Amino acid sequence: MFSRAYKLAVTVPPLAWVALFLLTPYLLMFCYSFWSISPAQTIVHSWNVQNYRELVTVSVYWQTLLRSMWIAARVTLFSLLLGYPLAYFLSFYGGSRKDLLYQLVIIPLWVSYLVRAYAWKTILGSDGVLNTLLQYVHLAKHPLEFLLYSPFAVVLTLTHIYTPFTFLPIYASLEHIPRNLVEASHDLGATPAQTFWKVIFPLSIPGVLAGATFAFVLSLGDFLAPLLLGGPSGIMISNVVVSLFGAAYNWPLGAAISFCMLVLVVALLFVSERLEKKWSFS
Repeated sequence: MFSRAYKLAVTVPPLAWVALFLLTPYLLMFCYSFWSISPAQTIVHSWNVQNYRELVTVSVYWQTLLRSMWIAARVTLFSLLLGYPLAYFLSFYGGSRKDLLYQLVIIPLWVSYLVRAYAWKTILGSDGVLNTLLQYVHLAKHPLEFLLYSPFAVVLTLTHIYTPFTFLPIYASLEHIPRNLVEASHDLGATPAQTFWKVIFPLSIPGVLAGATFAFVLSLGDFLAPLLLGGPSGIMISNVVVSLFGAAYNWPLGAAISFCMLVLVVALLFVSERLEKKWSFS
């Protein structure tokens, strides 16, 4: 239907844009990961695997990566526990208020990330809203120090920030479930619980996987929430990368960590895509 010139005119610009601003930076990062830094703080273009060897031998790096994955896993779990019931209620019991409730759920996405992070810092601080309330009702005699600058604060903040990203694909999958299947389940004598576990939940698994992938990947790469609310015990791997590219001026090591994270995220996306196709309903 279309000429070759038209197809080239349509496809070449976006492909060139992706190659220039996405693939080229990845290639540069990959090259930097095999270079080294001299004692004079200059980058030496000598190819070696010292940076990757350092990632394995220096425990602080892989321990920070494991801590980051553990924090991201908890954020994913709590986001699913909050997002799935909310999506289920809106999809099956929202009624005429469904659109309004949907807008209320995604309103936090309209607010700046920094505003939401600083809001939690204000709430969880020693003189914040929560500590003041606990002392006012005599549930605490002094401010609770663990509320702020801890992994708890990071998990809580990231859960609040990324729950809408988990909710959206789950809600979309629930909306695409044919309602006649649910009615048929009831007609055959299944209880509401049996209908949910045998019909609704299996058909919504692609949305659950997509939402879990969003929450985990975005949390794993986050560095602002740990910087603002994490403290020493809440530092994540992205904060290490930021410090290596910034104050430490060790770009090769930072590029090596970044490339390892890229490989990890791509592997997770590949597994998630395969699972979604396996559980997809047509």
